[in-house]
Amino acid sequence: MSITLTGIEFRPMTIPENIDAADAADFRAMADVRNAIYRHVSGHDDHAMTAAALLPHYRPDEYERRMSWLVLERGRPVGRLGLDLPIESASVVAFLLVELLPEVWGHGIGTGGLDLLEAVARANGRSILQSWTEHPDRPGPRLEPPTGFGSVPADDPAARFLTRHGFTLEQIERCSALDLRASGDDVQRLLAAARDAAEGYRVVQWVGPTPPEYVDGYAWMKSRMVTDAPSAAMQFDEERWDAARVALHDDRYLQADQLVQVTAAQHIGTGELCAFNELVIGVDRTLASHQEDTLVLREHRGHRLGMLVKCAGLLTWREVAPESPRVITFNAEENRPMLDINEAIGFAPISYEGAWKKVLSDGG
Repeated sequence: MSITLTGIEFRPMTIPENIDAADAADFRAMADVRNAIYRHVSGHDDHAMTAAALLPHYRPDEYERRMSWLVLERGRPVGRLGLDLPIESASVVAFLLVELLPEVWGHGIGTGGLDLLEAVARANGRSILQSWTEHPDRPGPRLEPPTGFGSVPADDPAARFLTRHGFTLEQIERCSALDLRASGDDVQRLLAAARDAAEGYRVVQWVGPTPPEYVDGYAWMKSRMVTDAPSAAMQFDEERWDAARVALHDDRYLQADQLVQVTAAQHIGTGELCAFNELVIGVDRTLASHQEDTLVLREHRGHRLGMLVKCAGLLTWREVAPESPRVITFNAEENRPMLDINEAIGFAPISYEGAWKKVLSDGG
């Protein structure tokens, strides 16, 4: 479905076979406008991705239905819409994004796009809409989530837009950065202390496809991300992870020319993997790295395994991606144990994101 307002089109996006295909122009335009929007909001390019790197993550699979629209103003790309629908049984959740270049804010385009996303979500049986957005700091009144941790500026354009359209702020996520050009002495010291506290555990690591002997353990830990990580009142379906899903996960990063390093803690007595940390970098190894999932399974907490896998991973990463200047990571602002680890290592906050939720009424 293509909806057109006065001079505005929300054009459903075709996912091309490759980035040079005849039907890939809209996808390339989407990547460009995405990066321009993120640059405006954050003031840097650490979240930029090429169209080629994005493409594998947009290909359809059996776990999630991803729909995207390119927003055009008189034929010029000015934004994008996205709606992700988990395919878990009886799911009522949808994840959405409405992203526009600042020069077209305030013209009703965002409202029109959100109306479209809500209609599609309803048509697919979804009643809970959720979204994350960065909120640059500014003086003035603040919005606080029910968690009591963190806040965002109430006058931020994205906060005003979401509040006006019935979303509630549920959680704050802190974005932090670690300077990889600084000395690693503190990380070495913290790793030594963590090893002493983690008696009965050892570190295992891999880069690229998951080795067969770790697939089952890695799949189990990935499935626990939605149940064990702090999520406030945001709603997530329990995810089913198995060897096939791990293989798909690994293959997408390989197709995108992204390098992934996994550092895990293994219980020596049982061989169980019980904590892990992921570090990722794109094809340009001189750009920022991103710390993806990090988790210590609940039943193994209290042994400093979070510090163990983070420090071991960062020290190895300096050899894997020696030209990367920094690592970017996100954590729930109420996740004090993980923030304590990050701060001790040297991560410093650079921005904050709001996690927003809207429950759709039966009548519209």
